[in-house]
Amino acid sequence: MLELDLSEDIQALRSTFDDIRSVVDVEGLTAEIARLSEEAGAPDLWDDVEKAQKVTSALSHRQTELRRISDLERRLDDLDVLIELAVEMDDEESADEARKEVAELQDIVGQLEVQTLLDGEYDSRSAVVTIRSGAGGDDATDFAEMLMRMYLRWAERHKYPVKVMDTSFAEGAGIKSATFEVDAPYAYGTLSVEAGTHRLARISPFGSADKRQTSFAAVEVIPVMEEAQAVDVPEGDIRVDVFRSSGPGGQSVNTTDSAVRITHLPTGLVVSMQNEKSQIQNRAAAMRVLQTRLMLLQREEEAAKKKELAGVITASWGDQMRSYFLYGQQLVKDLRTGYEVGNPAVVFDGDLDGLIAAGIRWRKRKLDD
Repeated sequence: MLELDLSEDIQALRSTFDDIRSVVDVEGLTAEIARLSEEAGAPDLWDDVEKAQKVTSALSHRQTELRRISDLERRLDDLDVLIELAVEMDDEESADEARKEVAELQDIVGQLEVQTLLDGEYDSRSAVVTIRSGAGGDDATDFAEMLMRMYLRWAERHKYPVKVMDTSFAEGAGIKSATFEVDAPYAYGTLSVEAGTHRLARISPFGSADKRQTSFAAVEVIPVMEEAQAVDVPEGDIRVDVFRSSGPGGQSVNTTDSAVRITHLPTGLVVSMQNEKSQIQNRAAAMRVLQTRLMLLQREEEAAKKKELAGVITASWGDQMRSYFLYGQQLVKDLRTGYEVGNPAVVFDGDLDGLIAAGIRWRKRKLDD
């Protein structure tokens, strides 16, 4: 006789799902989708391209969010039927399928549960991620490219649309920097815990044999902002340079000077864009990113001033938030949360959910203290 008692697991799943459904406010989400759908169906919607893009993007995000909840609810209902059939038919194959489905649903519910912790002002927005190589020569630029691939694979696993906005290739291996946008609900809140300094320790493939090399790369994550919320930037405060887009080795991929680099003179912030086809589009995209960075910088300065006045000066993020060891012990360790993964290969292939979830829970505890 087949033994298949998954009642406690299913009860726990349903209890957590009910909590998630309450936090997400499915009824309110459904009403918002109806409102946005009506706006998107207006015959004159595309008379204002910018407004149309905002409406359609918001609608897509809300529909994706609701679909995740609906699909999960459907799978939970189907699971009850699958277990009932497996027991009635005394079918071990169906029982194995039910156990596998429970494990998959536990992962999905866990991810959604973490998302309910993302209640910051901009957490629900899409994200712009910038990766810059640091100290370590060719190892550092190679490491920066490894991190870029890691995040792109993570987005691919979740079927999140990604647009690479700018890539600066190194003369040797890898990249000096790269900027890309992850266009998905809660992409900023999720990826924001990845911001900070990442350290790689390995036997260098670029130096002498058996020499251990430590290299660094910085990850910056900012939310995609509506232009009205970004700070005003006077023309006199910026220098705009144009150049030709290029790929690895300097091979030209564009025969016109369409790429744009904007330097904010008072702060020294630099933003480059070369993904769009025209100089005007690249300049507009670069300005949006620059305005967002300036707004966040302004807020950081205000927060730092408040802490100084209160007599407490502490950084939210350490100089080194995660280490990747590719020799000896083969380990990825987050230094804030203590979370470890004993297989760096799967992490570099985009399996980041455990590290990210631990980071989000750690940040929530810090904010609640």
